[in-house]
Amino acid sequence: MTERRLAERLSMSRTPVRDALLMLEGEGLLIRQGSRGLQVKQMRIEEYMDALQIRLLLEPPVARLAAGKVPQAEIAELRSRLERLLQGGQGEAERDLVRGLDEGLHGGLARAVGNPQLAQMIQTLRRQTQMFDLRAMPERIEDTCHEHLRILAAVEAGDGAEAEAAMAEHLQCVQDSIIKRLTRR
Repeated sequence: MTERRLAERLSMSRTPVRDALLMLEGEGLLIRQGSRGLQVKQMRIEEYMDALQIRLLLEPPVARLAAGKVPQAEIAELRSRLERLLQGGQGEAERDLVRGLDEGLHGGLARAVGNPQLAQMIQTLRRQTQMFDLRAMPERIEDTCHEHLRILAAVEAGDGAEAEAAMAEHLQCVQDSIIKRLTRR
């Protein structure tokens, strides 16, 4: 892809397109191909699992630190949306909603800690691991909602140890599901 063609296709000026492409390149999601433009990086499964392993190291302690620090209104909104999703179907719109809820939970916890660099690292790792999001694994929607509700309950109660354990279990379930999917014959 080239900056010029992408800007034309999106009917935008080149400056915001250039900024977005530089950001994606900096996150390792795009690779510069000299004067030919940029190419989406093909992620090997080993790289994916490495990124998920780093998330397992970072996000549970972040959940512990965020316990009691997330605004009540934010928790209530996420809980309400998760509960509505559990009561509804699991069509395409719901899978898209889960992605937003997932970002709201993981991103919200990272922001609540008050360390912008840590929040940015987690956001970058989450982008790298979205190839196996809930659109690719719809069988995880209900479990993910319940896991998120458990994390939210611990964060709301200010129970750092429980928030940490719930986040670790959630990410381990994600990893186990991916391994199961990849080894299925």
